[in-house]
Amino acid sequence: MNKAQLIDAVAAEAGMTKADAKKAIEAFVKTTTEALKQGDRLALVGFGSFSVSDRPARTGRNPQTGATIKIAGKKVVKFKAGSELTDAVQ
Repeated sequence: MNKAQLIDAVAAEAGMTKADAKKAIEAFVKTTTEALKQGDRLALVGFGSFSVSDRPARTGRNPQTGATIKIAGKKVVKFKAGSELTDAVQ
């Protein structure tokens, strides 16, 4: 499902216009992004939670040359599915 299909589905499910559904989805994405940038955790009970985790620097190997390289540490976004979502998918 892409963004346009998600907007159509949300509009149909919530009984709103596609323009309002698009605004709602974009607001959710923007708000979630800002919260994660600040290091907050976003939990949607039953659906799942988004969080930011630090991945430490490490050494790796270039697969073509076999030379060791340093891989910089970075922050990564993690999503953990909630129990209701997990049960629905099963």
